[in-house]
Amino acid sequence: MTPVSARRGAVYVSVAATAWGTGGAAGALLFESSGLGPVGVSLWRYLLGAAFLLALTRRPSRLRRLTWHVLPVGAGMAVYQTAYFAAIAGSGVAVATVVTMGATPIFTALGGRLLLREPLGPVTRVALAVAPAGLVLLTWESVVRAGSPAGVGAGVGAGIGYALLSAAGYAGVTLFSRRHSTDPQGTAVGGFAVGAACLAPFALPAGVLPELSVSSVALLLYLGAVPTALAYGLFFRALTALPATTVSIISLGEAAGAALIGVVLFGERLTPLAWGGCALLLAAVAVLALKAETEM
Repeated sequence: MTPVSARRGAVYVSVAATAWGTGGAAGALLFESSGLGPVGVSLWRYLLGAAFLLALTRRPSRLRRLTWHVLPVGAGMAVYQTAYFAAIAGSGVAVATVVTMGATPIFTALGGRLLLREPLGPVTRVALAVAPAGLVLLTWESVVRAGSPAGVGAGVGAGIGYALLSAAGYAGVTLFSRRHSTDPQGTAVGGFAVGAACLAPFALPAGVLPELSVSSVALLLYLGAVPTALAYGLFFRALTALPATTVSIISLGEAAGAALIGVVLFGERLTPLAWGGCALLLAAVAVLALKAETEM
């Protein structure tokens, strides 16, 4: 495997975060057009992601030697994907997103420091504070609306618990993959396969065959190719070059990208406070990317 420089790793994870930012819109459109539920969409996402990566693998024989390391990665992916959808069902998109994405870099930083002995320099500590603050500002209006008496449901507490579980699962996959990062492509393919196997028993009773139409097929192919195969392939590559905490903070650029997509494609409007949060998120990502370049 060709070594990845810190600068290239920062570019990889930035592209991955941008691709992930389009996944939410694709998933929302799929729920409407395909007749699939969240677990069914996740199952197809992992299956198609594995298929696309396999098609691009130059030496498929290497995948026969996949080790046990793909088991916890795939199980973790299944857990945090399902827990995130459960969090959305319980507490709404805004609260689930803020808790999940805001807690992820904190869990990753703590785990990286305790388990991997990764140092937290002053630049990383500032970014660790700025990025979640930007995330809160970006989604503040939605969070306040969700927390109003009309928006509070009986499942909000459970939703927040699922969001924390999702963040812990994502952080666990990041840390584990950083520790065992010798074969990024094999890790991604094996992780998708294991994740799909974990989700299948829950998806099958509800039905896993989508309603066939041009739009649903195109959306499924896009979801499998871009926010899954491309994004996770680059994500696992980036973990061979960058600390886990840095990768998790840069990944928060996903929220800014998703917000901008909502403005451009769906006509959504951002308040000045939300634009400020978007700017903070992108600033934290840019600072860490420049820091990675100076460490070449």
